[in-house]
Amino acid sequence: MNENQNPWKILDTEIPYENNWIKVVHQNVINPSGGSGIYGTVHFKNIAVGVVPIDSDENTWLVGQYRFPLNEYSWEIPEGGCPNGEEVLDTAVRELKEETGLIAQKWTLISKLHTSNSVCNEVAYIFLAEDLSISEAEPEETEQLALWKIPFKEALQMVLEDKITDSMSVAGILKVARLKGY
Repeated sequence: MNENQNPWKILDTEIPYENNWIKVVHQNVINPSGGSGIYGTVHFKNIAVGVVPIDSDENTWLVGQYRFPLNEYSWEIPEGGCPNGEEVLDTAVRELKEETGLIAQKWTLISKLHTSNSVCNEVAYIFLAEDLSISEAEPEETEQLALWKIPFKEALQMVLEDKITDSMSVAGILKVARLKGY
């Protein structure tokens, strides 16, 4: 098996739907075993960025919001989309301030992940933000957010009990727990 060679053959491609954030792509293909089929994928126009803020007392901040696609409420790390041409760290700085009012002096990139690589091409970068100061949050008009300052160990327990299920939040909190020795 050659890791650098795509075993799928694309016969044709159509785009049945597109908006400012995503593009749905439908492709007729020949699969790796030679059979014909279809593959539908979602292409994201932004890069996903998440931030795990940790203060000197080992607290973190979670953002709560109703997630329309899930039809349920979700507690998550601060997250947002990085538009083309913007640096992911600049997006992380902006999103942390917008959603929590926090400003960090120390930033560490802790993870790159693909959120659901069987159906989409979304790439996410997660940062650890430390040396925090507090200012005013500036959420976007589409965001109705609740903010929760919580001991990091409790956020980790929420992940372990499936009370936090957002993939970027789970990955970010587990990675910080590993890096910090929790």
